[in-house]
Amino acid sequence: MADGSSDFAFPKEERADFVASDPRKFQLPSASDMRFNWVHADLAVLDREEARELVVDAWRMVVPQKVSRAYDVAHPGAAG
Repeated sequence: MADGSSDFAFPKEERADFVASDPRKFQLPSASDMRFNWVHADLAVLDREEARELVVDAWRMVVPQKVSRAYDVAHPGAAG
């Protein structure tokens, strides 16, 4: 997003607790987007590794497990 923020996939049932864990970094999506598995993040306050982990975890939610496992083999010990 142009404002230095991004929405990313996150399990609906866990997002309220996740947002509450650090509201400076994370917010719930707009009311119209609550139906989606999204959390809003302020990219300026995330460190590089934290942002990478969030992207990889969000990606894992939408790719086949076979693809996710192949990523793990290619990137042993990587966060996410």
